[in-house]
Amino acid sequence: MTPEEKNWIDNASYEALLYKWRFAEPGSPWFQGDTGMYYRNVMGAKRDADPCGAVAASKNIGWDKR
Repeated sequence: MTPEEKNWIDNASYEALLYKWRFAEPGSPWFQGDTGMYYRNVMGAKRDADPCGAVAASKNIGWDKR
């Protein structure tokens, strides 16, 4: 993981993390190896810190962005 990737993950909102997670191309390097594990852990921590906000973020994003 590069310092820039770590910085982005650390500073992104839960909604931004969820958007990237939901709409990334299959095989995205953001979700592979050490970066993927870190991304998953930070995203989970941000979700758990604000469960109501996580629900709102999911509704804001939706599923069909194509």
